[in-house]
Amino acid sequence: MNPTKKGNAVTSAQLDNTQWELSSLPGTTLPTDAKATLNFGDSLKVNGKSFCNGYGGQAEMVDGKFELKNVFGTKMFCKESAVAETAYLKGLNETTTAKLRDGNLVLLNNEKELLIFKKTN
Repeated sequence: MNPTKKGNAVTSAQLDNTQWELSSLPGTTLPTDAKATLNFGDSLKVNGKSFCNGYGGQAEMVDGKFELKNVFGTKMFCKESAVAETAYLKGLNETTTAKLRDGNLVLLNNEKELLIFKKTN
């Protein structure tokens, strides 16, 4: 079985009021001096840090699909993390599915892994 297919689909109850830190961004080396986070509040409101900038938005789950909508963020330029930040935000915007696997939150586009987070709370 392809490893990207393992894991269980996420429910909104499993995400409400949780905090996650990015542990893997396939194809991109993570900066050592900055972190990316994804925090879910009530009703799947999201916010976090994209290495340099803060962002927010709304997650939606419909018919097994998971999407982040209306994502907004600050616009500071940080040379050291610019490549990772661009890849991170692209991954958030391309997400169609979310799964829990081995305690990690995996965001995918269909079956392609985009972002992997470890829980921090």
